[in-house]
Amino acid sequence: MKRKTLDLIVGAGLVVLAGLLLVAGLVLTSNANFANDYVKTQLSQQQITFKTADTLTAEEKQSACLVQYAGQPLNSGKQAECYANEFIGLHLKSIAGGKTYAQLGDVQNDLKAKIADAQKANDTTAATDLQKQLTDTNTARETVFKGETLRGLLLTSYGFSEFGAKAAQAALVAYLASGLLLLLGAAGLVHAARTPRNQGFAVPETTAKELSNT
Repeated sequence: MKRKTLDLIVGAGLVVLAGLLLVAGLVLTSNANFANDYVKTQLSQQQITFKTADTLTAEEKQSACLVQYAGQPLNSGKQAECYANEFIGLHLKSIAGGKTYAQLGDVQNDLKAKIADAQKANDTTAATDLQKQLTDTNTARETVFKGETLRGLLLTSYGFSEFGAKAAQAALVAYLASGLLLLLGAAGLVHAARTPRNQGFAVPETTAKELSNT
């Protein structure tokens, strides 16, 4: 195979590969933009705003992101993560001793069983006290359910935004690789254009002598 032919094949192949990587980068960029725009639109519709710096409690001020985003509207994945974990998560710990929605369900069932036993024993005082505890637990469980639901939705938005960020990073790598391959391919084609049609590969002098002796 002539040197010119090889240069043309390699150069053209690198240019084609560069084009494929460029297309992949454009697709990844489109996906990243969609993810970012979608997350921003959905979060903006919630009309959530971080507490202003002067209204943060001592516990809340220990969170760097709550201080950083103080007073700002929530419209990004990072802000959603902060609000979900540092604000909602913090306040959920102060409700019903930090028990989750599922754990409070067990508490409810236990109280209902105790109320039934107290009623069977005609212990009105105990039944009344247990009923009050059950009412408080029902209220706490409903609050925890709302908090956990909102927290879950915000973290889902954060996760979706991270997919967008990863797509943007992958797109950058694809663009860089595409540019490098395009330069190499162009160099190969330029070299092919400058190489005489009948020129072959140069054979080292020592190798040429060995071939002539055989």
